[in-house]
Amino acid sequence: MSGQTVPADFSGHMLDLDEDEDLEVFSKNTSLADGGSMPNSPSSMVNQYTLQEEEEEEEQDANTKDIFITVDNPESHVTAIETFIMYRVVTKTTRGEFDSSEYEVRRRYQDFLWLRSRLEENHPTLIVHPLPEKFVMKGMVERFNDDFIETRRRALHRFLNKISEHPILSFSQHFKVFLTAQELQSHKKQGPGFLSRMGDTVRAVANSVRGLRSRPEEFTQMQEYVEDFSNKICSVDKVTQRIIKEQREYVDELKQCSPTYTQWSGSEEELAEPLKGVAGCVEQCSKETEEQIHHLSEVLVPALHEYVLCAETLKAVMRRRDNIQAEFEAKSEALASRKVDQEAQLQDEVDALADRVEQANNALKGDWSRWQSSMRTDLKSAFLSTAEKNVLYYEKCLAVWESFLLSQRAEPSEQKDGDDAS
Repeated sequence: MSGQTVPADFSGHMLDLDEDEDLEVFSKNTSLADGGSMPNSPSSMVNQYTLQEEEEEEEQDANTKDIFITVDNPESHVTAIETFIMYRVVTKTTRGEFDSSEYEVRRRYQDFLWLRSRLEENHPTLIVHPLPEKFVMKGMVERFNDDFIETRRRALHRFLNKISEHPILSFSQHFKVFLTAQELQSHKKQGPGFLSRMGDTVRAVANSVRGLRSRPEEFTQMQEYVEDFSNKICSVDKVTQRIIKEQREYVDELKQCSPTYTQWSGSEEELAEPLKGVAGCVEQCSKETEEQIHHLSEVLVPALHEYVLCAETLKAVMRRRDNIQAEFEAKSEALASRKVDQEAQLQDEVDALADRVEQANNALKGDWSRWQSSMRTDLKSAFLSTAEKNVLYYEKCLAVWESFLLSQRAEPSEQKDGDDAS
């Protein structure tokens, strides 16, 4: 059924969110009441180092990357049975296997799910970057409001670019089809049938129940690392979201406090100026706190939550690796107890499974170090950005209150001069 297309006018909103608001803050001086300026932020050196490091990485990436993908321009589609968002996916590439250097297609969230499932089916022990959750995050009143759509767009953009940077997944035929085919329906029908998927699921459950005789030590250590990482990143994610919630409550209280000081100044003539000054300081600090909350919500929380999802992905990859080994062990046991006339067929199956185990292990070992490097780079960037924003936030609030104090300290001398003149 053809649906009505309703353009979603989020361009201005997305521009604000996509801008890196931290890049120029340390080049500005915060003026005080006496006309002086704040000293340069102690984090400015870190900021300059980070920017220089990012520029070098971007230059290096530009020299080595041969495929660039952008997800943008979301549009709401309304039909009689559903409402969904379509995103534009623009690809520019110099790879020889592509027929053109540039493609533009439109994809909905279900299409991204199809791509990820195909990548996992074909590469069960490679780490496929996670997609954002299908359902609305807690606190979202309206499913398709601007913030939700922009958050999802960013995550989908990041997902495709993570795939494009992968040395194996980026050459997947399914990935190429996703980026180039105007419609995916015919390609989706070519996937494994329902019964085939059910058979794989049954075997996986049987293998997990049977368990492993002996998992290689390196994968046992990997499993322990994943569990530990998952616990830590989930904890930090929850605490960060709780901090944001408390900061929002703090801002609400500041907004209630400032008008009270202003009203109070109307009934205390001698305290009118100090009260108005405090009201102004509280109001300014509430604005700075709102900006701080926005940064945490747009930079730190998405990075943390992305790796909460990554931890679940890693657990699934480890389970698939174990299932492959368990199936090999089960066939090996069956071979040992079968009759001579059945040995040849079983031996071929065992040999094939042995090769599959080796390939699965090598794929995971190779992807593991790559994933760890990427994870540490991403989280380090988010932590540095948050640290710099914290320093800037407290510096601005400090400058606001210092300005107020300086204005109040000037009053006694001015009063004394007035008394001498009389």
